[in-house]
Amino acid sequence: MTTVVWGALPYVAFVSLVAGLAWRYRYDKFGWTTRSWQVYESRLLNIASPVFHYGILFVLAGHLIGLFVPASWTLSLGIGEHTYHLFSLYGGTAAGALAVAGILLLVHRRRTRAPVFRATTANDKTMYAVLLAALIMGMVAKLSHTSGNGYDYRETIAPWARSLFLLRPRTELMADVPVLFQIHAVIGMVLIAMVPYTRLVHMFSAPVPYLFRPYIVYRRRDPGQLGPRPERRGWERIGG
Repeated sequence: MTTVVWGALPYVAFVSLVAGLAWRYRYDKFGWTTRSWQVYESRLLNIASPVFHYGILFVLAGHLIGLFVPASWTLSLGIGEHTYHLFSLYGGTAAGALAVAGILLLVHRRRTRAPVFRATTANDKTMYAVLLAALIMGMVAKLSHTSGNGYDYRETIAPWARSLFLLRPRTELMADVPVLFQIHAVIGMVLIAMVPYTRLVHMFSAPVPYLFRPYIVYRRRDPGQLGPRPERRGWERIGG
């Protein structure tokens, strides 16, 4: 079971990610979007969307640093294990709480705005559930090991993650990892496998500029301000 979960499942998730992205780009370019419904409601969206996106960006940055920056590198910069633990604990928890708050606001918006709720699919609900589970389980795992220097995942989980890219997975490192961290890792791999088949696929389009782009504003045409629509030419009326 250890070999299957920590030696095979990561590659299954990676293959699903790459193959799904290739398939989606080839056959569903017009569906490569968040399917925004701002036209139905914008006040909550203007709050929830930035909160979620900034929170999840900080979460991803924290995971990349924690998993792929060896402890020896931070020690060489004068950052001791206790200092790193405190930064990871408070910074990671704050980022996770920000992302969770954003998701809850988005879910609340979908549930309380009838047109948005009618446009919500089973795929959306599943995605929100798995994403919330990954975030909450990560925070619970971190907060359950707060004494001293906490659980040093850079001695087990991080080397295992790096070994996957060398195609020599060190599955034995995950055998004695606390259960909460194991559950968090499994949910994370499931989420990675799901990304291409959900609205999360838009993260591969332009994730950084997305945070700073202006919102698309939808509004009705007001004849009093814009004047009457000009008469169409004969060839423009063909086909309606």
